[in-house]
Amino acid sequence: MSFDIDLTVRRGERVIGTAFRSDARSTVLVGPSGAGKTSVLMMIAGLLVPSVGHVRVGGRTLYDAAARIDVPPHRRRAGVVFQEPRLFPHLSVRRNLLYGASDALALPRIAATLEVEPLLERWPRSLSGGEARRVAIGRALLSAPDFLLLDEPLASLDRARREEAMQEIERLRDDLRLPMLIVTHDPEEAERLGQHIIRM
Repeated sequence: MSFDIDLTVRRGERVIGTAFRSDARSTVLVGPSGAGKTSVLMMIAGLLVPSVGHVRVGGRTLYDAAARIDVPPHRRRAGVVFQEPRLFPHLSVRRNLLYGASDALALPRIAATLEVEPLLERWPRSLSGGEARRVAIGRALLSAPDFLLLDEPLASLDRARREEAMQEIERLRDDLRLPMLIVTHDPEEAERLGQHIIRM
């Protein structure tokens, strides 16, 4: 699956934009804070409307300003993992994972893949940062996405949890073969996780 992205958006006095194509399994947008990386991710997800440009993923046009195409976010088949896990505090881990799931029968497989089986009956407030991140990724995977969008997936994790999360992302990239676009400000993370690196 390929990413064909050419986007520009005006935010107040700032103009944010990028253009790239990638056939890699993992593509990384890297750059300093404030460069507009998260805005690009949100435009691809359909959560921020560009001023001009297009979004094509796997040959499917999700947005094209000139052709007036704007596929709603819930129909873009993107699994989005935000910088904060955004788990529902009143739902158990199991119910968080199943929220919006396209195939509840896939829960045992995804839980095993992400090693969250022992956490299923716990509450989000009892999870470590790394555990919460794995649950958020699991919830995205259970929506049966065509591709994953991960916004700073290693942010605010301590060194040990960061290494754990990085290994998890590498395993998803290599085992599930699900195309992913990752945002990070850390060049070392970009080099390790990305097969194609876009600098902003």
